[in-house]
Amino acid sequence: MAVCVPIKDMRDTVRFSELIESAPGPVTVTKNGYDQFVVMRSDDYEAIRLSEAKARLMARMALAERERAQGTAVDALESL
Repeated sequence: MAVCVPIKDMRDTVRFSELIESAPGPVTVTKNGYDQFVVMRSDDYEAIRLSEAKARLMARMALAERERAQGTAVDALESL
């Protein structure tokens, strides 16, 4: 379940930090009833970044494999 708090709750930094650490996922901070930004644990953010990097790498590997299968790939020594 999503956690959503008003921006004024950030004044109590200790309690806000505990909320972030105990929340099951990202915490949405609102201002005047509208989403302002999202806060998450640094470990969760790093996991997202790692997952995106893996996805980009896999996409590039799939492209290279398609090029090789189609015969359009060029050997590194040939390209020099």
